[in-house]
Amino acid sequence: MRFQTELVPATLIRRYKRFLADCTLGDGREVVAHCANPGSMMGLADPGARIWLEPNDDPRKKLKYGWRLVDHGAGHFTGVDTSVPNRALRAAFEAGDVPEFEGYDIVRPEQKYGENSRIDFLLQGAGLRDAYVEVKSVTLCRQSGLAEFPDSVTARGAKHLGELAAMAQARHRAVMLYLVQRTDCDRFTLAADIDPTYAAAYAQACGAGVETLCLGTHITPHGVDVAGPIHVSI
Repeated sequence: MRFQTELVPATLIRRYKRFLADCTLGDGREVVAHCANPGSMMGLADPGARIWLEPNDDPRKKLKYGWRLVDHGAGHFTGVDTSVPNRALRAAFEAGDVPEFEGYDIVRPEQKYGENSRIDFLLQGAGLRDAYVEVKSVTLCRQSGLAEFPDSVTARGAKHLGELAAMAQARHRAVMLYLVQRTDCDRFTLAADIDPTYAAAYAQACGAGVETLCLGTHITPHGVDVAGPIHVSI
């Protein structure tokens, strides 16, 4: 998945009201960028962080920059835009680039299911069980090389696990897919100390037959692509 316009480097001044960030561009100008991330962004929103913004000239948008990446140096990045995982995964699914879903050639995003919910992807293929795939963006890292989810309490996430469990019990394929939007992690676990209710819901979903898949990403200031599996330790 390529970014629509070339990213520009900046320095974070502060993030506030969840969706706003004051930033300083390389020429010294201060701008306000949209932050497409409702989570806590623990460890990613420290003042002075080197970040990358995507400019836009869309007259419909009030803010002319969107915050896309945190630059950790040494070629490592974290993607902070929570809309990116679904866009990158849709491209990967449609190209047949996710071996765990070989044979699923019909990709239906945002399908209604459960109780007033939408599944991120409903995948279908001849002779295969329908696959209900829920996607979560993973950006938390508190221990070197270890990605964690969630970074804050997520009642919505626990609800999604319950609905996935219902799909599995109905003999469909149900998959909880964690996409790690960091290039500095090669392991994944749940942050049960942050949200024990989510961890409990996850355990119940696994017991009902929900599969877990964790994938990494290739991230540069040019774009974000889905990479191979990351080891899950839960």
